[in-house]
Amino acid sequence: MRKQDIEITISPSGEVEFTVKGIKGSSCLDATKFLEEALGGEVVEQERTSEYYEEGQSSYVSSYAGGDDD
Repeated sequence: MRKQDIEITISPSGEVEFTVKGIKGSSCLDATKFLEEALGGEVVEQERTSEYYEEGQSSYVSSYAGGDDD
């Protein structure tokens, strides 16, 4: 089985970026749904990697703004 990773980076300003590796096709969107829900912020940018366009599962990079400051 191929190694699958989600790399998460949090900047000093609170912006969260995660990169999915080892999942080809659009399945990466399903694999990271829990992160999107947990972060609760707005998707600022989404970049699909070359793995996204391969058959099967996918890979992409997303950046999120911080959550609510209530």
